[in-house]
Amino acid sequence: MRRPTGVPRCAARSPAHRRGAAVDTRRGIVEELTDDHRRIQSLFDRIRSAPAGSAERSALVEEASRKLVRHATAERSHLYPAVRRHLPDGAARAEHALRGHQEIEELLRSLREADTGGEDFGRLLLAVVTRVTRHVVEEEQLLFPRLQALCPAEVLCDLGAKVRGAEASAPTRPRPAASDAAPLVRITSQVWGPLDRLRDLAARRGRR
Repeated sequence: MRRPTGVPRCAARSPAHRRGAAVDTRRGIVEELTDDHRRIQSLFDRIRSAPAGSAERSALVEEASRKLVRHATAERSHLYPAVRRHLPDGAARAEHALRGHQEIEELLRSLREADTGGEDFGRLLLAVVTRVTRHVVEEEQLLFPRLQALCPAEVLCDLGAKVRGAEASAPTRPRPAASDAAPLVRITSQVWGPLDRLRDLAARRGRR
């Protein structure tokens, strides 16, 4: 049976919706990660518009880096295990995506260290934007539709909640990945997440 059009995937399967009660507006993993993509792309636009060498541009680079690292942590912890479990070629798809994340985080480390008014900054920013855009297109056009077709809606809803939790506690600074295994990613997040947030707080206070 096809889901009602215009109804969020999670809500379409909820008992409340079937009874005609208030629609459950919980969001699934696809909606959560797609919104992440839009927020990150918006930050890239703001970075390009900010004056070269300005404090505004530096702050936006830091913000984009934090969002990308949290996003990657959530995907490593919850998206790619689901891809492996539910897609016939999931293992290969997940490995390809994980390699992309590693490339992005290596570029991010270089971008964070670059002078926002220097010549290297523009080149590195373009490299990050290009690689992230490719990642977004691959996920939204190739991966997400297949996951929605093959993964039970209840599982997608549950993963959406887990992604929200993972991003709230994830690290915010790119590091070489010791492992992409989901349990180890979650353990390292518990270690680095609080430390990164303390460092971010100290950095914000230092800029005042």
